[in-house]
Amino acid sequence: MKALGLISGGLDSILALRLVLDQGIDVTAMHMNIPFIAEKQDIAQLTQDLGVPLEVVEVGEGYMDVIGTPKHGYGTEMNPCIDCRIYVLKKAKEIVDRIGASFLFTGEVLGERPMSQTKKALKIIDEESGLGGLILRPLSARLLPETIPEFEGWVDRQKLMAIKGRNRKPQMALADELGINQYPQPAGGCLLTQQEFSAKLRDLFRYKQKPSLHDIPRLKVGRHFRFEGYKIIVGRNEQDNNTLQELKGPEDYAFEVPGCGSPITLMESPDGGLEEEEAFGIAAKLTVRYSDAGDGEIVVEKQKGTEEKETMTVSVSQEDRGFLRSLLLT
Repeated sequence: MKALGLISGGLDSILALRLVLDQGIDVTAMHMNIPFIAEKQDIAQLTQDLGVPLEVVEVGEGYMDVIGTPKHGYGTEMNPCIDCRIYVLKKAKEIVDRIGASFLFTGEVLGERPMSQTKKALKIIDEESGLGGLILRPLSARLLPETIPEFEGWVDRQKLMAIKGRNRKPQMALADELGINQYPQPAGGCLLTQQEFSAKLRDLFRYKQKPSLHDIPRLKVGRHFRFEGYKIIVGRNEQDNNTLQELKGPEDYAFEVPGCGSPITLMESPDGGLEEEEAFGIAAKLTVRYSDAGDGEIVVEKQKGTEEKETMTVSVSQEDRGFLRSLLLT
């Protein structure tokens, strides 16, 4: 008997994997790299320690359509949890079919997430993923309808759990029972549930005709401002500055105050490629505003792509500061 297990690296998925392994099932693990979720653990090392092969899957550009127009809507922010889960499971089904697995299992816990882990949501996910009846959730199995793997006797339902809710104590107790001593603590979570990140993402969908996965790394760094059609990103620290330099494209402009502590400011042109001196002035003033340059007339360097640097001189008044603050996305 062979099964595919979805593994995130968190405690729930580790426990689910162990519960199925302990029933003598031949398990292959699948991990999907989702750009909005911070990795909790070295997945390759984890699966190696557990003695199971690993399939790592990258999300495709179709994932951006899931984010932009989710059939089942959003949670509190830009988190389309039900549609996201359906997308992941459809990708998993391709592996199930390819490796000849009889069923699939996940680390989901009933009631742990208010949008995607209710009985109603789990039923929708099962039906629309094309895996109805074949998705086992070992941590909450005894609280859910019997699945095909249980009905057919491929797994013993009585050896599965009846955990529900957001309290982590039952999982921690189970980990102790199974001799699992090292596991990551819950942290980070999905960026799509965060207000600040969601504001940046909404702005991206509003101003860009066809957002892509390549846009996502920029949303994770710096302070974000919008001046008409122009996106302006100001680095917060040296790490941000280095990242923005790495992400700068040939059509992007970078601004910096030379000779003092200064952010790197990246300005993206609108889809139409228009260039306006007023936008350059705003980007330069934002650079001065967050630099150590002080007051007065300040020289700012401007560079498009890898072209020669140019200089411009700006000053930032108190009135300017209020206007610049109004351009901050969140």
